[in-house]
Parts: sequence; structure tokens; C-alpha cells
Amino acid sequence: MAVLIEAISVVIRVKALQCGFDSIESFLETVPNETLCGDNELIRIGFNSPTEVEEYIALLEHHGLIFLQDKKTIDLVVVDQESGPTTPCDWIEFGRTKIDLDNADVASCRLINSRIVELITPQGWRYEDSLSQNLSIEHTDQTRKYLQFLRQEDGQEIYLNKMTGEEVAIDLP
Repeated sequence: MAVLIEAISVVIRVKALQCGFDSIESFLETVPNETLCGDNELIRIGFNSPTEVEEYIALLEHHGLIFLQDKKTIDLVVVDQESGPTTPCDWIEFGRTKIDLDNADVASCRLINSRIVELITPQGWRYEDSLSQNLSIEHTDQTRKYLQFLRQEDGQEIYLNKMTGEEVAIDLP
């Protein structure tokens, strides 16, 4: 897989950036945190709350990128670390990628039919103490908009992702 997915990620097609921004530098000025990583096909930025995601998507749309058109993702997609794309997306593959630490794995995605196999992570990222090792989602009213608590079992909280209809398991601390 190509780019790391942690927490709630906005994944953008690189080609779309060329249409919406004058330069890569002008795009980089919009990135609100240090979670950016990318290959030559996709760029990913991570967020801890749905509110942050919505605000960033609005900024990208202001620059001409299109999130959804006729319920189909166009230039970008929101990808949840546990359950994958939050809306149907026919241009990425989401899965788990093994890394060389005691057979650990992380969530990742790549462009469909990509030949890129290397996992790209943000500069300075380490598995130890990462969200991939210890998932922690900010539980706000916005989070509850997307996740509905179902039950607690085997040291995990189980939620229903209202956007995908899938269950999401979050390890308890």
C-alpha cells in the first residue's frame, strides 16, 4: 500500500492539486498539521475530529477541488483508520500493511492499480506511540454524528459507523 492512514484522513489525488492550486507550495500552505505524507499519486493528511475534517474539506473545495458529486468521490476521499473510506470510492484500495515490528500492521491506501508498494508515512513518524499502535479518537458531538456506540466486549468499544454501516472496534486504554 502507499500512504499511511491514521485517525480520520483526507486523501487527495495529486492530479487534482494541479488543477486547484497554482503550485505545490500554495497547497502546502493550507496543510494545518504535520501529518502530511504522499507518493506521486496520493496525498494524505490526518485529523483527530470530524469537525477538523469538514473544515479542511471546505477549504479544499474553496480552491476548486470536488469532494462528492452525485454521491461519488471525485478529487478527495475521507478514510477512517478502522473502517476505510467513509463514502464509496472507486479509485483507492484500503487495507492493512505489515511493518517490520513484531508483525505489526497499519492502515493504508493507494490508488487502484498503483505499482507503488512502499508505505509512505509523515516525516519523523514512528510506530511506537503512534495512533496505529494506540488508536485514540476525540469523542465529540461531531464524532457521535458518525459513530454510534453499540457495546463493550473483549477490551474494546464497538461502534457503528453511520456512514458505512460497518462496525468499528476501538481498543480501550
